[in-house]
Amino acid sequence: MEHIIRRYGLEQGALEVQYIEEHFSEFRHPKTAEDIVSRLRGRECLILMSMAAASENDNDLLPVAFKVGHELKALETRPDLAELAGQLGACVRFDGRKVFYSWIGGTRKDWRGHGHYRALTEEQEQWAHDHRYHEIVVKTKNRFYPMRTTLDRLRYDVIKLQPNADDPAESKLYLSKRIGSDAVRNHRTVRTVEETV
Repeated sequence: MEHIIRRYGLEQGALEVQYIEEHFSEFRHPKTAEDIVSRLRGRECLILMSMAAASENDNDLLPVAFKVGHELKALETRPDLAELAGQLGACVRFDGRKVFYSWIGGTRKDWRGHGHYRALTEEQEQWAHDHRYHEIVVKTKNRFYPMRTTLDRLRYDVIKLQPNADDPAESKLYLSKRIGSDAVRNHRTVRTVEETV
């Protein structure tokens, strides 16, 4: 299967993410376009969408999965990113290295199990490699089992666990993968990437 992936600029990408997040019941606080622009403006970032036809006889493509990420530095000024960098300080080496944070993403229910999230993750890795990042870090919750399975298959290592004593499914996992030639050489998805503005 060939995956059609669209790479968006910040403003249009933020609107597209706001639209697709409305289709996820598991997101308690969907991001608005303003949230996304506020977080990503002024930093290197990547917004990707996987597109698919609504049916076999339909030529119109609609967004079925997405992934958004950005550069993360040791000394961040935004409180939420400063806290994240602090959480990762003992697990991720920032000095003299570029670290990419895979911030948000997911696949709509009807399109899960078709490799869209894997294709987006592999494209994110390729982009990070091309932009000289050394490592990708992602944070998820224990309850997102399909996402964890994909990351496991792509050889992301758990580097930190924040247990939730009240509900283990809500425990936070931090995973990481070093990005080098070997990482992108092992990609399996067939992808066509379209640039949009």
